[in-house]
Amino acid sequence: QVQLVESGGGLVQPGGSLRLSCAASGSIFSIYAMGWYRQAPGKQRELVATITSGGSTNYADSVKGRFTISRDNDKNTVYLQMNSLKPEDTAVYYCNADQVLLFDSDHLDDYWGQGTQVTVSS
Repeated sequence: QVQLVESGGGLVQPGGSLRLSCAASGSIFSIYAMGWYRQAPGKQRELVATITSGGSTNYADSVKGRFTISRDNDKNTVYLQMNSLKPEDTAVYYCNADQVLLFDSDHLDDYWGQGTQVTVSS
């Protein structure tokens, strides 16, 4: 019903930058929050950043000042600008759409993307 398609991952040197994008498609009426999570090998998935439809943001302490989340509500797309990347940022990054209301539904659901690999290495 809803697809989240991520793009923008890749290999970058320490100190470099990447921009992730995630577009949600389907019969979407509204999405309350969109965000990015990441999972490194052997670790649990963790929150990176979220943004509500009203523009309120939340960041993990480890990325504050380096990452910026933004959103285009008309396109149901969320972005993550990642600067000053560190090797410890290496992970699979997952897009999330939270409290999604579809046109033909009366309840809220959340959806996940397939993930995009970000590798920070020299």
